[in-house]
Amino acid sequence: MALQDLEPTALQRAAVKYDIVDADAHIDPPHEMWVDYLPARFKDMAPRIEEGEENDWVVFEGKRRPLMMINNQAGRTGKNFKMLGKLSDLRESRTPASRLAEMDIDGMNAAVLFGGGPLGTMNTELYIESFRAYNRWLADFCSADPRRLSGVAYMPMRDLDETIGLIREAAALGFRTINIPAFPQSADAVRISTATSGAPDVGVNTAQAAALTGDVNSTRLYWQPEFDRLWAEICAHDLSVTMHLGGRVPRFGNKEFFLADLVMSKVAMAEPVAMAIYGGVFDRFPKMRWAIIESGVGWMSWMAEYMDRTWEKQRFWTDSQLKDYPSTYMDRNIWGSFINDRLGVVNRNQPGGRNIMWSSDYPHSETTFPNSYDVIARDFAGVPTAEVQAIVGDIARAFFQVPR
Repeated sequence: MALQDLEPTALQRAAVKYDIVDADAHIDPPHEMWVDYLPARFKDMAPRIEEGEENDWVVFEGKRRPLMMINNQAGRTGKNFKMLGKLSDLRESRTPASRLAEMDIDGMNAAVLFGGGPLGTMNTELYIESFRAYNRWLADFCSADPRRLSGVAYMPMRDLDETIGLIREAAALGFRTINIPAFPQSADAVRISTATSGAPDVGVNTAQAAALTGDVNSTRLYWQPEFDRLWAEICAHDLSVTMHLGGRVPRFGNKEFFLADLVMSKVAMAEPVAMAIYGGVFDRFPKMRWAIIESGVGWMSWMAEYMDRTWEKQRFWTDSQLKDYPSTYMDRNIWGSFINDRLGVVNRNQPGGRNIMWSSDYPHSETTFPNSYDVIARDFAGVPTAEVQAIVGDIARAFFQVPR
């Protein structure tokens, strides 16, 4: 019997109860939220839901698109996935009370919430304001139980003064972690290179994809001196930084490419990390913490060894100014999260593979809900209890600064 077909009884069967901090859970704000949180001049432009017979519709900026359910498959078996649907088909977790109830079912002590913002608009001003609106909404959502709900603020990356201002706003709201695109964004913030996905149509609005990916062809790179004041600001606020599957955007709407693209979306996160390490970002800011989220972690120890060996041979002619081996920075400055990754667990004591954090990916299509304890028991078989506890809770609690 497959794990996804099991009834949620693992909590009763489990011999050990862990203090689990879900390092990557998701929250999609209700569509009516935008009217409440956007500035007055944009309220009439907010998206709205139009009821349909077979599926509901999202109406926004003169376009009408079906309500997609790819991000809301919790509780469904793989054979019963539903890609289009109605609001009534969604698993209800968009209020603090309903979300906490879902966490109780799955045995989650706390959850780090990644988001459903910003709006997929090509209006640059509305796009930036939707970051603010989403962050304010998420701060209010998490305030219902800040010990169990820990939000991640989303940041644009088109203009450093703008981003630094938004970071200060997020810190004032109580956020301890910010999410940035894997690469700096274009000047208008909402364009994304089609080279990222391999095709123009990735099944999501390019403006939303740009919030995770940025511009992969940008000549502005995070290791360049202009970004040092950004990293200094982040360190001054003692914030953690995440990048969430931004190296490549899967073609969600295309069955032919989706599975292969999903693989590449994981390992593509090696590029922004390698660029930052080789560019000396962590020599200049040794206390900075980066995490690549939902990337899987089994390949991180391979990455660390490969970077070490190539650096030994190639550092002279490339004029590398690194002060230490690349694996040193992987162990000191880089974290990663995974869902199902037995190999990552096996490599947990190898250089580059030590800062790993388990997650349920609730309520997305890869989620382990409601059988997370079964998945943990399978993937951590033979691992000492204390080491399991570290990976399913302690490391994430420290990285995201989740209070007890």
